[in-house]
Amino acid sequence: MTDDYIPLAMLNALAYCPRRFGYEFIQSEMLLNEHVVEGQLRHQGVDLVGTNWLAEAVQERRVYVWSERLRIAGFCDLVELKAGAMYPVEYKKGRLGRWRNDHIQLAAQAICLEERTGETIERGYIFSFAARRREEVLFSAELRSEVERVAAEAHRLSAAGILPPPIAQRSKCRDCSLEPLCLPDELQKLATFDVGGDQHV
Repeated sequence: MTDDYIPLAMLNALAYCPRRFGYEFIQSEMLLNEHVVEGQLRHQGVDLVGTNWLAEAVQERRVYVWSERLRIAGFCDLVELKAGAMYPVEYKKGRLGRWRNDHIQLAAQAICLEERTGETIERGYIFSFAARRREEVLFSAELRSEVERVAAEAHRLSAAGILPPPIAQRSKCRDCSLEPLCLPDELQKLATFDVGGDQHV
């Protein structure tokens, strides 16, 4: 695999916030808080490589996939084969949110699986540890186009090597582990001052 492939998890980061992608992928910065550590601990069992043979399905854990067309690569937490259909399952710590970044990551896994297997994958699932249930995600043409757009933007930002500015959606900042590093509110306040130290009103 060549060095210019974007990790699937970084598509999630970019879809959530371009600045988060800049910190995590371009600058290789990561901060740990209780939410990040809890997510890592919950994933320990998920990340064990192996095959489970169930009554109605076969489950393959920690499957490495990639797309040469989009130059993206990474791991599916789980690939399940049931009733002749193959689909990825992504595990998440918290409750399923209103943002689409998890859906984009899952759809990117499906696109990689399709390229590797030649199969068409119509749906996948996100499992929430908090809710203890799966949410079905349909891989619509719109969602697939969004994956392609985010992948292209990831390559563009990576090539530019510039940290994007903070986003305007501060509700995302409250849940972000990188907020103490990003300091979006402080940067916004500093932007109201000119070089001489006078504040713009």
